[in-house]
This record gives sequence, structure tokens and C-alpha cells, in this order.
Amino acid sequence: MTIASNSAASARPVAGILWMLFAGILFIAVNAGVKYVGPVVPAAEAAFLRYSLGLILLIPMIRPVINARITPRQWRMIAGRGLLHSMGVGTWFYAMAVIPIADVTAINFLSPVFVTIGAAIFLGERLAMRRIMAVVVALVGAIVILRPGVREVLPGHFAMMGTALVFAASYMIAKQLSDELPPMVVVTMLSLSVSIGLAPAAALVWVTPDWTTVAVLFGVAVVATAGHYVMTLALRAAPITVTQPVTFLQLVWAVALGVFAFGEAVDPYVILGGGMIIAAVSFITWREEMVRRKSITPPPGATKG
Repeated sequence: MTIASNSAASARPVAGILWMLFAGILFIAVNAGVKYVGPVVPAAEAAFLRYSLGLILLIPMIRPVINARITPRQWRMIAGRGLLHSMGVGTWFYAMAVIPIADVTAINFLSPVFVTIGAAIFLGERLAMRRIMAVVVALVGAIVILRPGVREVLPGHFAMMGTALVFAASYMIAKQLSDELPPMVVVTMLSLSVSIGLAPAAALVWVTPDWTTVAVLFGVAVVATAGHYVMTLALRAAPITVTQPVTFLQLVWAVALGVFAFGEAVDPYVILGGGMIIAAVSFITWREEMVRRKSITPPPGATKG
């Protein structure tokens, strides 16, 4: 992005905040749909249906994908990302079914932190001491959420930690692909590869869904697609340092949704730990903006379903 375009974006902070607020509400609606179908169909099947039904929305992208002239190297990256994302989506659907929505949302915010760590390990990005301390704060926040030894850490919590890690790896591959291919081609190939990747696991646990479940999962696909589009509008309207903090209101919406829609208790430690992760990711993003570097940290939600 040029300096001129940055200045233009900075002139519309209110629009960026409002778009990002709307995107957060859409992503929480996605969580609600996934939580609703959790007891009805196995996680792998629900995730497969969400992505395969979502392919209907991407039919207009068939010609751009054909015209993209994807190279063998890019195909390998697409396949690798599809495999990783398939694993992450499957574990995310499982976690959503067995642990509170607030826990899932808070732990998912670790994904940008894992991206920062991965950029240092695999891409040679230098981590200044302040960024290292921010990473440490985020990891301590995860410990506050899980509280091992104080409360039972459930399989769903481990699944969500794995989800955040796998989504981080998927994002790093996506960033490389986005430098070489049109963004919508990258999105389309992700949906296709994840549908293929989840198909074997879904077949092993298949339960014939009713039409309500199919409708809910198609709605999840539509709302998730709309959420990513609206988030793009937010990032075009204002700098990420303005819009990113708004995404963390998702934790507030998640707590409210869990309490009023699913009867989940409010856990103050989840809110505290999530707040620590939020503060750490916000600081990392702010520092990257200040030094005008090309950011490797994804906005939370970009890695979601």
C-alpha cells in the first residue's frame, strides 16, 4: 500500500471501525451456527458440509482460477495449505461443540501470535525484545485461560490450541500465495482443497443430516463469506491499527452468546486471559505499523472457518 493510499484510508476511520464491528458480529453468527449443529452431526462432517456447500458461492470464480495458470510449486503450496486448514477446521468444529464459545474465541486469538513466532523461526524475521515480551504475555494469557492443575483441561481446549497453531501455518502459506495469485483465487482454492481434505474424515463418521442442519451449515458458509468480505472493506477503509482492536469485541459477543443462547457460565479467567492475548496482539500490530514493515500478523478472524 502506498503512502497516498494509507493517507486516504486514514481519512475514514469511523467507516473502518463500523465495517470491522459488523464483521465481528458476522463471525460470531458463524460460531453460533457451528455450536448449534455440534450435537447433531460429527465435527468432521459438519466442517465438510460447511466448505462443500460454500463452493456454490464460488462458482463465478471458475474462469479466474483457470486463467490464473497455477504453477506446480503453487499447487503444492495450495495442497499443503488445504491439508493444514482441513485439520484446523475439523478441530475448530470439534472444540466449538465441546467447550464454551468464549474459550474457543479467546484461544483463537493466539493464532496471530503463533504467526509472529513462525515468521521468526521460518522466515528469519527479527523479533525485538518488546515483541518477544508481547508474545510471552500472550502465552501467559493462554495459561490463565486453561489454568492447568486448577481446573480440568478438556480435549476441546487442546484441540483449540492445535487449531490456532495450524491456522497460523495456513496463514503464512496464504501470505506467500497472495503475493503471486489473485486473492479470490487463493480463497477459492482454499475452499476446494479443504472440501477435498475433509471428505475422507467426513465419510468415516457420516450421519445423514436433516434439512435444518444442511440449511444452518449453508447459512454458516454464506455468513462466513460475507464476514471475510466485510472485513476486507474495513481494512480498505482504515489502517489495521485502527480496525484490529475492534475485532476483539468478538470476545464480548462470544461471552454474551454463550450465556444467553447456550446457557454457558461466564468465566472471568477466560476474559482476563483473552484480554492479555488481545493486548499482546494489538501491541505487535502497532509496532509493525510504526516501523512500516510488511506485516505478517493476520487480523483475528482471517484465519477462521
